[in-house]
Amino acid sequence: MGYKHTLAQSVLGWYARKIIRKYHPHVIGITGSVGKTSAKEAIAHVLKDSFTIRKNEKNFNTEIGVPLTIIGVGYQPRSWLDWASTLARASFLLLVHQRSYPAILILEMGADHPGDIARLTGIAPCDIGVVTAVGPTHLEYFSTLENISKEKSLLVTHIRKGGTAILNHDDALVYPMRERVAARAITYGFSPSAPVHALECKTSIEEIAGSRTSASFVHGTVFKVSEGGSIIPVRLADHLGNPAVYAALAAIAVGRTMGMNLHDIAERLASWKPIPGRLSFIAGIRNTVIIDDSYNSSPLAAIEALSLVGSIAYPQLHHRWAVLGDMLELGGFTHQAHREVGAAVVQKGNADYLVTVGERARDTARKAQEAGMSEDRVYSFATPEDAGRFIQNRIEPGDLLLVKGSRAMHMEKIVKEIMAEPMRAKELLVGDDH
Repeated sequence: MGYKHTLAQSVLGWYARKIIRKYHPHVIGITGSVGKTSAKEAIAHVLKDSFTIRKNEKNFNTEIGVPLTIIGVGYQPRSWLDWASTLARASFLLLVHQRSYPAILILEMGADHPGDIARLTGIAPCDIGVVTAVGPTHLEYFSTLENISKEKSLLVTHIRKGGTAILNHDDALVYPMRERVAARAITYGFSPSAPVHALECKTSIEEIAGSRTSASFVHGTVFKVSEGGSIIPVRLADHLGNPAVYAALAAIAVGRTMGMNLHDIAERLASWKPIPGRLSFIAGIRNTVIIDDSYNSSPLAAIEALSLVGSIAYPQLHHRWAVLGDMLELGGFTHQAHREVGAAVVQKGNADYLVTVGERARDTARKAQEAGMSEDRVYSFATPEDAGRFIQNRIEPGDLLLVKGSRAMHMEKIVKEIMAEPMRAKELLVGDDH
């Protein structure tokens, strides 16, 4: 980390702490190995019409991004002019009271290195803390899952007096955090023991026309939520699978903690839209269906996505494809993690074909063959461009394709190669290099 970066963190952190102390916004912090961005977006969507809110945009979940969000700057300052403008805005907030400052800050808090959560909560202590899941991410810096869990737990063990911890009941490393929380703890998940839990969950994809556009399909997830003695239906239009349900449940728990009516929360979730690159539905060429999960990947998220693909069934379904890129920052767990995903391709994804991208993902290919996938249905490539061209020539009408990999693998290039409406790439795909 360079001197300028460290200086920027220190200066922005100082201003952000002062702003928090002056305006006293209600801070909702969200962390986790997977699912934190979707949870943040769902929470913001539920709260935005009842409160004045601000959430961090893009990947502003770091020691620079969080203070910028608190200050109200939605871009990364690059030039001296940018920095001067940012610091002038921060100074103005401290010198002149702004009645329009948000009542609620919804802050995703990332942890790439030990100590990150402590520093972020030191800047913005949370009134509500949400922990989504703990899995093997950034292991090259944390070494063990236990270290990751300890880091994430700091979000909820340092909640302000009178605050609330909202925890994933179904995650074996998150649920025990309730025992270390001095504040009130609420859990959510699929377990009937969770105060906020989902039941009768179903994801569906239905073709309603013969054209090869997204408009020719109806897709989404429906479930019922049980909370406080009430059971009501929730529809997540355009969302696919359990990850969206978990995000919605976290939003329901937050909304209820903030005093909102359960029916109002469900109505608002019906208009919540997916984020590009996170289990997004995209129509493909030749009447194929793409589940674009190319934003990022980890073993936990990859296996969950494969489980979704394996569970989906619709009349036009022909072949299932798993298109998987390298998963990065796993340290000594890299080999094992890719092999675990390879086993899941067969056992959970019910995949007919596997395409891997990158050297690490070759372990995924080898394990899939050991698990029973025929060698002539497994293909490995060095780049997403090569994989995309290959897939374009091989897919058939009715095929369903999951595309997933770490951000640095740029798996969205494959999606662009095979999507039915490439002119909408900027709108539908993650990344800025289309």
